[in-house]
Amino acid sequence: MSWQACPEPVDLEGAGGPRAVEMEIVPRSRDIGAFEVGRVLPFAKRRMVGPFIFFDQMGPAVLAPGIGMDVRPHPHIGLSTVTYLFEGSILHRDSLGSVQLIRPGDMNWMTAGRGIVHSERSDPEIRKGPERLHGLQLWVALPKAHEETDPAFIHYPQADLPSLAGEGVNARVIAGRQFGRTSPVKTHSELFYVDIALDVGARIALEPEYEERAIYLVSGRLKVEGREYAPGRMLVLKPGAPVMLQAVEACRLVALGGEPLDGPRHIWWNFVSSSADRIEAAKAEWRKTRFNAPIAGDDEFIPLPEAI
Repeated sequence: MSWQACPEPVDLEGAGGPRAVEMEIVPRSRDIGAFEVGRVLPFAKRRMVGPFIFFDQMGPAVLAPGIGMDVRPHPHIGLSTVTYLFEGSILHRDSLGSVQLIRPGDMNWMTAGRGIVHSERSDPEIRKGPERLHGLQLWVALPKAHEETDPAFIHYPQADLPSLAGEGVNARVIAGRQFGRTSPVKTHSELFYVDIALDVGARIALEPEYEERAIYLVSGRLKVEGREYAPGRMLVLKPGAPVMLQAVEACRLVALGGEPLDGPRHIWWNFVSSSADRIEAAKAEWRKTRFNAPIAGDDEFIPLPEAI
């Protein structure tokens, strides 16, 4: 998904908050045409959680017949895009020749490396009728050693992602390692990303296996150390201690994080890099050549913004 600057989210965490919660971030709504997204990261007071540098919630939204998602071809460098849906579908195309329809529970992991172009649209047949769309798109900043790696795209169907169930808990390990399960998703850094559904009253402990951790409450109400939280917010957790999550009502959340990245990152539009000069070079390349990376069957493109 193409990134544009927007007003910063709001940090609501006060001095009297739970000891396990370092910060609470409420996303800022942004209209991308057919529906709104809620942007959580980047945030002025918290640029990344582990290597995760970008976090958008898409929808939930109902797309009317004939009106679909249409994110035109656009470029990326220095990151991996991570698309995960709860409802609906997205048709991914990229300059490697990949064409993949992503559905709920599947994982699309696209590594931009030195440069890739992709588009995200609704499938032509599916858009003939109404469709409900709800999901998350995250960006993972690449370690310096892999920022200029070859671009790649891998699709992992839901059946390939490990899950666990019992005592009111259903969880799927999307990437990395958590709850004794390891995802087959290939990453360039130590991280984890888990989809968790809890029945009313169900509990699950998030262990301090990684230094940086956060949870994002998608729906329902959750209790952390005696305090209740409403949906649509990220709780950045303090390192070093397990955190017990308990559902006040049936809820859906994701947990994510990892080890701190090897230094700060610059982010401009769809470009992420440890080098400001590399960002400038990518801007010039997209303006002049569009990365010399056409997408078969999709001749449109998003121009380089004049300003962000």
